[in-house]
Amino acid sequence: MCGIVGYIGYRNAVPMILDGLTKLEYRGYDSAGLSIQTGTTLSLRKAKGRVDELRKLVRQDPICGQVGIGHTRWATHGPATDINAHPHLGGDREVSVVHNGVIENYQTLKSQLETLGFRFYSQTDTEVIAHLIAHHLREQQKLEAPWPHTRTAIQVLEQTLAKLKGTYGLGVLFRDLSDCLLVARAGSPLVIGLGDGENFIASDAAPLSGHTDQVVYLSDHELALMTPEGVEILHRDTGRQNLAIQTLDPVSAESDKGDYAHFMLKEIFEQPMTVENALRGRLDEDEATAVFGGLNIDPQPLRNIDRVVLTACGTSWHAGLVGEYLLEEFARIPTEVEYASELRYRNPPMDRNTMIFAITQSGETADTLAAMRETQRKGHPSLAICNVVGSTIAREADGGIYLHAGTEVGVASTKAFTSQVTVLTLLALYLGRMRHLSHPAGQKMIEGLQQMPERIAETLQCYEQVKQIAEKYYDRENFLYLGRLYNFPVALEGALKLKEISYIHAEGYPAAEMKHGPIALVEERTPSVFVIPRGGIYPKVISNLEEVKARKGPVIAVACRGDERVKQLADHVIEIPDVEEYLQPLVASIPLQLLAYQIAVLRGCEVDRPRNLAKSVTVE
Repeated sequence: MCGIVGYIGYRNAVPMILDGLTKLEYRGYDSAGLSIQTGTTLSLRKAKGRVDELRKLVRQDPICGQVGIGHTRWATHGPATDINAHPHLGGDREVSVVHNGVIENYQTLKSQLETLGFRFYSQTDTEVIAHLIAHHLREQQKLEAPWPHTRTAIQVLEQTLAKLKGTYGLGVLFRDLSDCLLVARAGSPLVIGLGDGENFIASDAAPLSGHTDQVVYLSDHELALMTPEGVEILHRDTGRQNLAIQTLDPVSAESDKGDYAHFMLKEIFEQPMTVENALRGRLDEDEATAVFGGLNIDPQPLRNIDRVVLTACGTSWHAGLVGEYLLEEFARIPTEVEYASELRYRNPPMDRNTMIFAITQSGETADTLAAMRETQRKGHPSLAICNVVGSTIAREADGGIYLHAGTEVGVASTKAFTSQVTVLTLLALYLGRMRHLSHPAGQKMIEGLQQMPERIAETLQCYEQVKQIAEKYYDRENFLYLGRLYNFPVALEGALKLKEISYIHAEGYPAAEMKHGPIALVEERTPSVFVIPRGGIYPKVISNLEEVKARKGPVIAVACRGDERVKQLADHVIEIPDVEEYLQPLVASIPLQLLAYQIAVLRGCEVDRPRNLAKSVTVE
């Protein structure tokens, strides 16, 4: 979940690395550091805290060089300290390493290296890699391998990688090689940017925009030798690889907060546009169906699908729950939603007509990637619903659907959730029309979807009212979120948002389940947030609401505009447009995003970078 940046070329590497780390800070912000090859030495600057702390350190103690690597950390082994910050040095400062991932056998390797006389200063697994490279380099020198020489450096790194168990994205500098940068990948993303007399690396494409539009996505078990003049890629099993160059789309002003106080707030207010983008070009009104260009599966095999498994983590898992209701109602396909972290280790029975959809914003989520690979290994068609073009899951899936939500910087996902729900609604329409859904029913779904950007824009007008509600409840320590059917996943997502960014304990439940245990938590200091728009079981949820009021629990209700019954019962009502039940998650989730945001602001929390979290979860 850390961020890596590297540069080799004719310019000073330091400014590019610092700027790149700033763009990658959403991947980790416990500490940051950089290493520069300066003549015959490796110069390091490392600091606990944000990249700004590293900038201050570099201003106080400048360094300059044309080859360098940088890192922004999300701690896995050892707390956030200057010593644990990357890069790490190996041997007698012979090698410098940055690492994203987890080395599972680091303790065994560390014990072996300590026996050989290597001294460890940090608590990280990464320092093991640095010392192991130094050890193999010394062994090669005993064999009188040519040094300094790039072929020896490659051999040393290959020997090191063969001993590592786990995941890694690596950037490696050698003290005695001033004109090369080595990188390697297994499970953690790395992108190479190709320039004219210069080349770049990064954990994702964002830091490369503005420097180059030609990129190569490194695949698992590939190693790259980078010089200012070019890039050579070697695969562990098949040797030298041709460069699969792709054109990088320019990063727009999405990376700028504009007039908004936080990226999260900006991204909440972008949702009318992002839902419209998810729909653009995908509605066929003549045939009353959806259109997808990237599924890569012929219609007949799709008609034979007997079961769908949606696998995801976190917010994407909640979107998958909405998708389960949608696919079962409109496509009449039995659907299950699996936590990817569990699915990757289970062995559930899946017949040959089971289709898997991996749902992910980043396309790099380690558990989701592993679950997808496992199902592919067993011969099931595995598709992706993904936001990031060129991400690992997008490249490895058999086909898929992009969200087109644009860059989501805030760690707590908002616009990606509504885009995922939109795409899943389109998928239900598409599969439904292949099977039994009538033309008029398909047309009605299309009409409802076309109205959603406007309905979401209307919902966003509740922000001032949400601010007033947040003022009253921001000091509470427990919340309950309750909804039913399509709005049960919305309740889960609302609770998650509050936990993520305000650090208030919150739980989401089906409203009817409240009386089977959670009602014991209801009291005057515990607000209950009811998602209660009109629908088939509206009277049942009203009864649940009354049960909370009977126990003096304060109620915040998200209800349809003009609902007088809810107004009589609830302490606060946030109104949303009256839309079809299956579209309610797209509007009902908006007030909950805003409520979590405003409570976090009032509590003084760092909204875009909540503690202990990172945007792209690339470790298990």
